[in-house]
Amino acid sequence: MNKDKLLRRVSALALSAHELRLFLDTHPNSGEALSMFNEYKKKYEAAKDEYEKQFGPLTLNGYNTDEWLANPWPWDNAAN
Repeated sequence: MNKDKLLRRVSALALSAHELRLFLDTHPNSGEALSMFNEYKKKYEAAKDEYEKQFGPLTLNGYNTDEWLANPWPWDNAAN
């Protein structure tokens, strides 16, 4: 899957999970909504992990700071 398509998928799954979470705020006893939320959260995590493996981190939490200490630095590669 190309970068743009995968990023759109990650965004769509994040929005779906967020909307379900908001629904659960007003309908906390909905087992169906909770099940759907867990399903979309799992799909989001899988898509996010796939994106980060191929193209790098999406959020600050996805950064591995050890990589920053390694040479060459990312902008050094772009200059070559």
